[in-house]
Amino acid sequence: MQARLSRIIAIALLSAATGTFFPIAAQQLQQRPAAPQAAPSLAPVLVQSGVPAQPVLPSGTSLQVEITRHYPMKAGETLEGRLMHPIYVDGKLAVPQNTLLHGTVVALQPDRKMRWEGRVRGDFTPFHTAQVRFNELEFASGAMPIAAAAAANGAPVLHLTAPGVKPRQSLFAREWAQAKSRVRDQLAFFTAPGFGDRARQLLYHQLPYHSEQIPAHTAWSFELTEPVTLPQSQVAVSDPPPAIVNGSNPETWSVHAILEHDLSSSTAKSGDPVQALVVEPVYDKDRKLVVPEGATLIGKVSAAKAARSLGRNGKLRFTFQQVQFPEGFQRAVQGSLAGAATEKAQDLSLDAEGTITPRSQASAIAPLLLTMLAGHALDSDGNMTLQTGVASNGFGFVGRIVGTVAGSRNLAAGIGFYAAGLSVYDNFLHSGRDVVFPKDTRIEIDTTPLRAPVLKPEGQ
Repeated sequence: MQARLSRIIAIALLSAATGTFFPIAAQQLQQRPAAPQAAPSLAPVLVQSGVPAQPVLPSGTSLQVEITRHYPMKAGETLEGRLMHPIYVDGKLAVPQNTLLHGTVVALQPDRKMRWEGRVRGDFTPFHTAQVRFNELEFASGAMPIAAAAAANGAPVLHLTAPGVKPRQSLFAREWAQAKSRVRDQLAFFTAPGFGDRARQLLYHQLPYHSEQIPAHTAWSFELTEPVTLPQSQVAVSDPPPAIVNGSNPETWSVHAILEHDLSSSTAKSGDPVQALVVEPVYDKDRKLVVPEGATLIGKVSAAKAARSLGRNGKLRFTFQQVQFPEGFQRAVQGSLAGAATEKAQDLSLDAEGTITPRSQASAIAPLLLTMLAGHALDSDGNMTLQTGVASNGFGFVGRIVGTVAGSRNLAAGIGFYAAGLSVYDNFLHSGRDVVFPKDTRIEIDTTPLRAPVLKPEGQ
């Protein structure tokens, strides 16, 4: 007993010296396990991983904005516009079409071309172009500031759509069709909605000086200079849209893209490269993604002719042969232009083959009518006041006032013949118009997977 007690004391002294405890008596000397430390909670991590990241519009994202009413042409004027096309991020709708934007006219630049053309026709208004900057996107949750470059390329927009394939026509049939189209356009001035506003604008341009306006439906293209993090609620969660069906071919895909550089019939040559950035995802008829946004269409100019003298207009046609996916690989396609959004002033037309040309505006009626009215002032019979006023009406109100007040048949006839000469020049003698597609022009390309079955990435 004494020996056992001696061993216990010796072991206790050794344990105290070394800091080690031995299991001599399990219930009294066993080391108590340390209290376990609280493990870091995984709940916040799990919650965060379950919430998708907020969509981000990267710097350089192109936006097209259109105003819906007239605004005064003055610096500091606030503008409200709508987004003309939706914006996608990672295959999901991030900013829907018609989203409101707010901006400001930051500066006015002189429009020397418009000033010169106006003055030779009796309009001495100092025409300007507005430089605007949009700085807010309006969401249901409130306004969100954006940083964007100022844009000075505003112009009313014309939406081109390629017609169906037509049978070949003779030269006479084509000219007759163009003449009927011009007559319909002239009748539309009186019959289409908004006649009062068009009549007011026509009256303004008869005055020697009038106030300027930024016309309704003027659109600007601009790019973001800084990324924009959007509200999570803006991401649309829905089934992917099916392939767009064109005509009777259910396999035709419509690819929406923007041009990555300027393109003009005045400088383009056959074979020049053309690239366009895909801005909307494309799904096939089985709702499978085949072309993501961010892919690049690669093509070339297939026909180009610069405008020439005597009113001969230019023409342009380009096609696409490849699509380059964001991962870097390429696939062959066959695509042609099916639609575009261009400046209305260009008055372009698009045929079934994808050729773009300015519509002919030449007309022999206006020059002949103005010449007849000018010569009427030289008749010795009749009311001189009425004849001089009618003869000089081709130069706006300035011509009418000067011709009537002067009381000179020769002066009124001279003003009338001057206006008739301008009309002859405009219709027949001046250089034709070129086709101009600025950078970020919105285009629509039709491609058929039956002719390009490898458009889908491998493994899908």
